[in-house]
Parts: sequence; C-alpha cells; structure tokens
Amino acid sequence: MATSGQWIAGARPRTLPNAVVPVMVGTGVAIGEGGFVWWRAILALLVALSLQIGVNYANDYSDGIRGTDDQRVGPMRLVGSRAATPRQVLTAALGSFAVAAVLGLVLVVVTQAWWILLVGAACIAAGWFYTGGKHPYGYRGLGEVAVFVFFGVVPVVGTAFVQTESLSWAALVASIPVGLLSCSMLVVNNLRDVGTDGQAGKRTLAVLLGAERTRALYVACQVVPFLVALAMIPITPWAALALLAAPLAVAPIRAVLGKAVGPALIAVLQQTGKLQMAYGLLFAVGLAFIF
Repeated sequence: MATSGQWIAGARPRTLPNAVVPVMVGTGVAIGEGGFVWWRAILALLVALSLQIGVNYANDYSDGIRGTDDQRVGPMRLVGSRAATPRQVLTAALGSFAVAAVLGLVLVVVTQAWWILLVGAACIAAGWFYTGGKHPYGYRGLGEVAVFVFFGVVPVVGTAFVQTESLSWAALVASIPVGLLSCSMLVVNNLRDVGTDGQAGKRTLAVLLGAERTRALYVACQVVPFLVALAMIPITPWAALALLAAPLAVAPIRAVLGKAVGPALIAVLQQTGKLQMAYGLLFAVGLAFIF
C-alpha cells in the first residue's frame, strides 16, 4: 500500500505551477480591470489545483494499466511501480475531478454563467482522455495543444471572468505566454521520455518531431513569453516586470540545447517550473496596472 509520501509524489507537485500561474495571471487582469474578488480567486485556484492533481493521477492510472510506465526514466508512478493498485489511483483521480466540479459549480452559481459547466466538463474530459480511453490524444501528438488551451487560455480567461463577469481581450492575450510556459513543461517532460515512449508506442509530439526539433520547440516556448511581455509594454510599462524572470530561462535552455537527455532533464523540468512561477507572478503584477 502506498505511503502518504508516495501519494504526494504521485500527485506530482512539481507540475502544480501549471495550475497556479494561470490563476495568478487571470487575477492580475481582474485587478487591472477593477473587478478583483478575493474569494472567487481562491475558488478558481482550488479548482485549478484539483484539476491538475486529477489529471496527474488519471495519467498515472491510464499509463500504468497500459504498461507504458514500466521503463520510465522520470519520477515514480504509483501504478507503474506497484505502490498502489490501479483502482486506488483511479479513485484518487475521480475524487480530485469531483472536488474540482463541486467548487466550479459554486462559481457557476454565483456568476450565473451556466456555459461554464460546458467548459468545466471539457476540462475534465481533456484531462482524462489525454492518456485515457481507447484513443488517447496524448499518444497522437496533441498533448501540447491541449495544454495550451486548458492550462493557458481557459484558466486565465476563466479566472478573470469569474471575478469581473466579463470576457476580456487582455486576459486572452495574457493567456498566450502562460499557455506556452505550460507547454514547455510538457515538452521537456516528453523530451526526457522520448526513447521509452517511442518503444511503448506512445507517440507524443516529441516522438513525432524527434529530439532535435523538440529541443527547438522547447526554446520557442521559453522565448516567446518574453516577446509577448515586450509587446505589452506600450499598453502597460509594468509588463516589463516579467522580463526580470529571463535569467531563470538561461540554465534550462542551455541544458536542452546542450543535448541533455534522460535523467539530466529532470533538473530542467524543475528549473522550468521555477521560471514559470517567477514569470507568472511578475506578469500578474504588471497586468494589475493595465488600467
């Protein structure tokens, strides 16, 4: 039976910036537009965290029962390592999704925006079918597209909306760098596993592109967010704050371009998460001064 520490590790806390950063940036937009509501921001954060944890457990379950984690290079997986049974991990995944659904329903009720139910259902479905079901889209090179949408556009725009109760162009633009930084986490993760994924028949984008093109994609996902911040300076000079995170991009980019492989990319994943958090916080502060 898995220990509490193994369950925490199975939740993959290093991926949680994917949930935290979009909410910070969306809240920055809400503050800038004069619509900040603190308790709605907290609810949005809890929804995002629950979804991310649910996705992680769901991926653990689906990859585990397929055997694609048997030769895994990265951190331990609960099912793949036999630390927990598939049923236990599935229960954890569904429980996390249920928490996200209940908290999300509260936001639906207070905003009276019932279309959010469809968005929430799409988020849960995207999380499950990434590696779940008979035809997981994560095995067909579409994982990065889904991450950009569901860990970039949707949570940033959604977080701003549930507070201001209006759709914002500023939130949509701000979601671009957030989505790209979230993609960079998946890109480096799949670059690390490109060999074992290919052998297991898991055709991620990294497998389809090959290692060299995947390295170039990673660099693009790191660089473009800073170009977006530069482009927003005429709108709000405070967007330049995000540029202060640029030094954190140097080490991971250098490692990726330096042909780091396998376990060496675990450190890159950690560095990418730190960059994502720093950029998100600084960018959110800058966006708070848009208007």
